[in-house]
Amino acid sequence: MKKILFFLFLSSPFVLFAQLQYPETKKGETVENYHGTKVADPYRWLEDDNSQETKDWVKAQNKVTFDYLATIPQRDRIKKRLEELWNYPRYSSPFKKANYYYYFKNDGLQNQSVMYRQTGLTGKPEEFLNPNTLNKEGIAALSGTSFSKSGKYFAYSIAVAGSDWQEIYVMESGTKKILKDKIEWTKFGGANWNGDDGFYYSGYDKPDEKSKLSKQNQFHKVFYHKMGTDQSKDLLVYEDKGHPLRFHGAGLTEDGRFLILNVSEGTSGGELWYWEMKDPSQKEFKLLIPGFSTEPDVVDNNGGKLIVRTNDGAPNYQVVLVDPKNPGKENWKIIIPEKEEALQSVGTGGGYLFASYLKDASSKIYQYTYDGKLVREIKLPGIGSAGGFNGEKVDKEFFYTFSSFSVPPSIYRYNIATGQSILFRKTEVKVKTEDFVTEQVFFTSKDGTKVPMFLTYKKGMVRNGQNPVLLYGYGGFNIPVTPGFSTSNAFFVEQGGIYVSVTLRGGSEYGEKWHKAGMLENKQNVFDDFIGAAEHLIKEKYTNNQKIAIRGGSNGGLLVGAAMTQRPDLFKVALPAVGVLDMLRYHKFTVGWGWAVEYGNADSASQFPYLYKYSPYHNLKPGVSYPSTLITTADHDDRVVPAHSFKFASRLQEYNAGTNPMLIRIETNAGHGAGKPTSKVIDEATDVWSFVMYNLGMPFKEPVIVTPKKGF
Repeated sequence: MKKILFFLFLSSPFVLFAQLQYPETKKGETVENYHGTKVADPYRWLEDDNSQETKDWVKAQNKVTFDYLATIPQRDRIKKRLEELWNYPRYSSPFKKANYYYYFKNDGLQNQSVMYRQTGLTGKPEEFLNPNTLNKEGIAALSGTSFSKSGKYFAYSIAVAGSDWQEIYVMESGTKKILKDKIEWTKFGGANWNGDDGFYYSGYDKPDEKSKLSKQNQFHKVFYHKMGTDQSKDLLVYEDKGHPLRFHGAGLTEDGRFLILNVSEGTSGGELWYWEMKDPSQKEFKLLIPGFSTEPDVVDNNGGKLIVRTNDGAPNYQVVLVDPKNPGKENWKIIIPEKEEALQSVGTGGGYLFASYLKDASSKIYQYTYDGKLVREIKLPGIGSAGGFNGEKVDKEFFYTFSSFSVPPSIYRYNIATGQSILFRKTEVKVKTEDFVTEQVFFTSKDGTKVPMFLTYKKGMVRNGQNPVLLYGYGGFNIPVTPGFSTSNAFFVEQGGIYVSVTLRGGSEYGEKWHKAGMLENKQNVFDDFIGAAEHLIKEKYTNNQKIAIRGGSNGGLLVGAAMTQRPDLFKVALPAVGVLDMLRYHKFTVGWGWAVEYGNADSASQFPYLYKYSPYHNLKPGVSYPSTLITTADHDDRVVPAHSFKFASRLQEYNAGTNPMLIRIETNAGHGAGKPTSKVIDEATDVWSFVMYNLGMPFKEPVIVTPKKGF
C-alpha cells in the first residue's frame, strides 16, 4: 500500500495529520507497437468492467476516497448548504400541444422533474408523467419526448442508470394510458412521428448483455414503427452494410412532405439524403448534400424546396434554399447570408425562421421570413444565453428561456407577430445573485490568438493574488460554452471563489474556423488556451497557482488531464470528470469511434504522434508532484467508458511524488451525466466542493439566508 501524508483543518489552521493509503493495483505486461513506437499499457486489465478483479478494485478505491472525504470537517455544512440552495422550484418553458400547455417542474429536491399539463395558462395543473415512478430503484430518467402530429400520442424515451441505451414507450395523451408499443435498444434519437400513424427511430441490434456498456457499437439503423404493432414487425428504413461506423437519423419536415436522412461518420461532418413522400415515383432516398466535409442540416421546407443551414463556403454558417431536383451547390439560393457572428441554430415557429447567433459567446436572436427577409432582432435582457425559439406554424406565440452566470433562468412569453417579450416566470433562488458580478476579459494565448473568458465573483473582490479560482472549460466538438446559471457554481462564488469559464478553441463560439483551430493536429491549442487563462489570472493578480482548481467533463475531462500533466506546477486542484484520458484506445469502446473525426485515430501513422504527445494517461511521469486530484466517473457510463478514469487513476497514484491526494470517485447506477438524480448530483457536488475547499485552504463561510419571493 502506497502511503502519503495529508492534512486536515478544523477552521483555517492545519492541525491534524493522517495517513492516506492507496489500494495495491496490479501491473500487467501489455506493450503495444504503434507504428514502431512501443507503448506500455500495464493497467489494460481494468478495461474489463465485468471482471471480479476490476469490481474489487473499484470497491477498494471508493473506500479510500470516501474515507478521505468523510474526514473533512466542513463537509456536512457544505452538504447542508447545497441542499438549501437546490431546494427551490424549477420550471421549463411551457409549450402548447392540442388543448394543453405542457411543462416540467421540479419542486426542489425531486430526483427527476415531473411533466405537467393544464388547459390554458391559468388552468389547474395536473401531473402528466412522473419519471420518479418509472423504475422501482429510482434510477430511470427521461431522455426524450415527442408528441404525434395531432397530440393524440406521446412517446417518451427512458434511460436507466445513466446509460445511453434507451427504451421508447407510448402513451395515449387523453387518457394517459400506456400502450403496448415499446421499442428497445435505441441510441441517439427518439421518436420522429409520421402524423399519428407511427414514428421513425434509430437503433442497434440487441447487444450482448455482459458487454453492452463497453463493446463497440456498429451498424446504426433507421426503423419505422407502426402504432399498435410489435417491434419485431418494424420496417427497416435504412441501413448501410458497407459502413458499420456511421450514425443515421431520419425525420419528417413539419408538413410531412420530406423525409430527411442525416448521416455522419462521427461528431463532425454530415451528409443529407431526402425522400419526397408525396412523389409516388420516388422509391428510395436520394442524395441532397454529399458528406462529410461540411455540416449541413435541414431546417424545414418551403414548398418543394428545402431550407438548409450550412457552413459550406461560410465558416460562420449561412442559410440556403436547395431544390432537391437540382441540389448542386451552384443552384443554391442564399436566404440568410453569413454574418460576422457564428450562426448556431435556426428554429421555426408561426411561419418564421429564428436564427440564433453568438457574439463573444453571448446569444443574439433574429427573426426572418422563410424568404430570408429580416423582421427584427429579438431584444434580450442582457448578456447571456437564450434558447427555446421553436414552435409550429400554427403558433401565435412561444416561450423562451434566458439565463447568465449571475441570472437564474427566466421564462419569457414571445408574441411572434409583434415581437413583444413579456416575463412569464422568474426563478427565485436562495442565494444573493444581486451580489454577483460577471465580467468578460480577453487574453492572448500562446500563439497570439485572442481568447475570451467570463469571470463571476462577489462584489468587493480584491485583486490581491489570493482569491480561490475554479477554472472551467470544454473546448471541442463544435460545442459552445455560453453563460448560464449553475446552483453548484453559485455556491462556490458565495463562498468567495471566482468562477471562470474559458471560451476555448474547439467550440463553435466563433464559427468553424474556431472549431478547426482546436481539433485533430490543432488540439494542443485548446490546452494552451486553458493554460494561458490561468497564467493571465495570475499575472493580473486575481489569484496564484496555489489557489486554482481546474474542472471539466468528458472532452473537458481530457482538457483537465492534459493541462495537469503538461503544467502540474500551475494548478493546486484538478477535477477530471468522465474524461477521455487514453487517446490511443478510446475508439475501441461503444461509440468512441465517432470522435475520430475530432481527435484523430492512433491506428493512423500520421495521427498517432500528436495523440500520443498529449494523451493524459501516457504523459504522466514518475517523480512529478501533481495537483490534488479527484477523478469522477460512473459504472454505467457507456459514452466515455470508466476504464479511462480507472487507468489514469492507477498510473497517477503510482507516479505522483508529492503529498497531494490522488483519488477517484466512482458513482454507482449512474452514467455520463444526463438524467442523474438530484440526490446524486448533490452528493457529488458535496464531495467535489469539500475536496476543492479543503485543498485550496478555503474555510466555510456562513451564508446570508435568502427567502425566495412568491409570484408568477
